[in-house]
Amino acid sequence: MKIVLKTRITQSLIVITLLLGNFSSQAQTTITYPIVDTDQQKFYDTIIEINATVTGDAYFGQDANYTGKVPSYQNNGDGTVTDLVTGLMWQKSPDMDGDGDIDYDDKMSYNEAVAAAVDFDLAGYTDWRLPSIKEMYSLIIFSGVDPSGYNGTSTDDLIPFIDTDYFDFNYGDQNAGERIIDAQMASSTLYAGLTMTGDETMFGVNFADGRIKGYGTGPMPGQTEEKQFYVMYVRGNENYGVNDFLNNGNGTITDSATGLMWTQDDSGEGMLWASALSYAENNLIAGYSDWRLPNAKELQSILDYTRSPSTSNSAAIDPLFNCSQITDEGGNSNYPFYWTGTTHSSWQENAPGGFGAYVCFGEGLGWMEALPPGSGNYTLMDVHGAGSQRSDPKTGDPANYPYGHGPQGDVIRIFNYVRLVRDADINAGVNDLNSIDNNLKIFPNPSFKTVSVSAEGISSGTLEVYNMDGRLILNQAINNETTQIMDVDFMNPGLYFVKVIDHELVLTGIFIKK
Repeated sequence: MKIVLKTRITQSLIVITLLLGNFSSQAQTTITYPIVDTDQQKFYDTIIEINATVTGDAYFGQDANYTGKVPSYQNNGDGTVTDLVTGLMWQKSPDMDGDGDIDYDDKMSYNEAVAAAVDFDLAGYTDWRLPSIKEMYSLIIFSGVDPSGYNGTSTDDLIPFIDTDYFDFNYGDQNAGERIIDAQMASSTLYAGLTMTGDETMFGVNFADGRIKGYGTGPMPGQTEEKQFYVMYVRGNENYGVNDFLNNGNGTITDSATGLMWTQDDSGEGMLWASALSYAENNLIAGYSDWRLPNAKELQSILDYTRSPSTSNSAAIDPLFNCSQITDEGGNSNYPFYWTGTTHSSWQENAPGGFGAYVCFGEGLGWMEALPPGSGNYTLMDVHGAGSQRSDPKTGDPANYPYGHGPQGDVIRIFNYVRLVRDADINAGVNDLNSIDNNLKIFPNPSFKTVSVSAEGISSGTLEVYNMDGRLILNQAINNETTQIMDVDFMNPGLYFVKVIDHELVLTGIFIKK
């Protein structure tokens, strides 16, 4: 916890600046939604791999500069794997038919995957479920290499975005006519809006190319069969993916579930990837100097998949956050893509670091060409959904991509927005928060109705409580008792500044009303 307190011992002026990021309204000290590190250990400039960077270097502040909760797994020997960071237990292999191969025959439609979880009893457990998109994304690692554009057929030298030392994985089934990248994993998370021409859409994670996108749950164009996906069921830690946001009142928001503090506002403008790194490393929002550009998994953690521009008229994020509005490529009001510090590594030897991962808080737009291929007739659509994770060139001119990039014409912006993150010290004990002066004890803290205030060395004087606006809301006399009972039932939930005064002696502390 970092507390900056400025007081003028007059009743008319008390200026309090509390830079708090270490507790929620429930003073939560347990992280229920730990973000597993991306495992990106290589450093990149805007094109190629480079040597490790240090403070002050160009390109310092990227994903590899910051190591979070290192991926750690346990093979239970019964077809399950436990994630030792998240507490989730996973099905080890998407080999659903048990024939020893991972191929098209193992795949299911979204509806089949939801239904099959009911009767799934691997290792004797009966509480398996289709994972949410946040649970599924917890397994992604960005030591993988995107094979998009790879024209070969052998996958021996390709590196997927999942730890194959613990989980079984295969690329798309080429024998069934699939592409190498057709290794999409189903999740239980449906898009709040619609994609393409009005399709109900499920978010899936592709461990072949390292992305989140929306997939229509119905048949593909020209087909009668619903889209098919690999499936890996999960159990345990039902709170995983559930945020616990607290507006700190100083331009920051703490997520007690993840232990991360975020800037409430974004950058207000788009910028190149290298500029985003510098912007983060040199920012002093709310007095903190340790802001960073979030990695892909950190930024994805604050997506709100119940919201979308078309259904909630907002970005896919909790309304506690402020999101800039933009005019998109179709001239419509929308919301930005946001840079991460994570490089989306490519198999191309001449430019393995040319793309950076971004997260869509607005619609995941793309230019779709009308049939037949080569018609030259393009329509701008929400092809991936707000909540997808894609990649953009780190530098260049968007005008060079008039109809986007890739098979679905992903719009290319290059100048993306930024929201900063830092670690919040939420594991500090409540006792560390009680007082600025060690001689003042406030307990229980937090509380609902009454609070005891013990002021060592003071047996007379006054007890004063101020709200965050500096307004005096309680003033009671201290009459020969070192412990005072304070009625707080009438107070609104929040933070309060406590002052005990006995002539020249002044003790100060902080109280939290639940």
